[in-house]
Amino acid sequence: MIYDISHVTTYSYEAAVASTRCAIRLTPRDGKGQRVLRARVDAAPSPETTRESVDFFGNRVIEATIREAHETLRISVSARVEVAREEPPAAALTPAWETISRSAMAVRALDRESPAHWLFPSRQTPLYAPATSYARESFPPGRPVLEGAQELMRRIKEDFAYDPEATHVATPLEEAFEARGGVCQDFAHIMIAGLRGLALPAAYVSGYIRTQAPPGQARLEGADASHAWVAVWCGEPFGWIHLDPTNAMYADDNHIVVAIGRDYADVSPIDGVIVGAGRQALAVSVDIKPVSEAR
Repeated sequence: MIYDISHVTTYSYEAAVASTRCAIRLTPRDGKGQRVLRARVDAAPSPETTRESVDFFGNRVIEATIREAHETLRISVSARVEVAREEPPAAALTPAWETISRSAMAVRALDRESPAHWLFPSRQTPLYAPATSYARESFPPGRPVLEGAQELMRRIKEDFAYDPEATHVATPLEEAFEARGGVCQDFAHIMIAGLRGLALPAAYVSGYIRTQAPPGQARLEGADASHAWVAVWCGEPFGWIHLDPTNAMYADDNHIVVAIGRDYADVSPIDGVIVGAGRQALAVSVDIKPVSEAR
């Protein structure tokens, strides 16, 4: 499938901002099952300087500095992406989870694909004993790692309520876990913390998921949303398998990857510093339109 993506972020400031310096991680990335055909990022006011780079995890980052005073900052991304993901392996054929844990702990490679980077606590996914205990229920001795991860994903979907009012972007994992509610970011963090508590490598994936309109209703512009899910390392030769605990499904051709990190802090779509005072309001619109079936 080929998609055209439009993502518009608008900051409105109570008082004029003298300058802004930000890092933008909104450009989809190339990777297994996904190819970026074109991408463009624009900002208004126009930045005085920009610098594009690829971070350690392979994410595309644009650093922009705006020195013109402004009351509104609008960052827009347009991209065309081809997605054609392989069918996931039979879960029963993946190695036992204990084997995966031992293999990950013994690995010597430190390239960006190495499971070593995804084993340990990070800023927003600390080791949290209740999350580890919760995950352990899905991993009895000898169970294939993907079977256990699938069950954990399904349990999170069943046990945690999707509630955008329950949490915000900085809500600690512990609070979301105790509240048994939150959004995709929270569910991904909880699943990652549980897996890492069992010494299983797990990564945070940010991106988009294409939503389908109810039968008989027109598709809504801007209805598609930024999304987050989890990649679980299943050893060689299976590699990283992407699981979406919010929807209890494999990441498929409706999922578009933007960035991968240890947690949300590594892949925040826009972060930075402004010189100004007063409150600000944020509005985000995402639209994903299928263009054609992938060739």
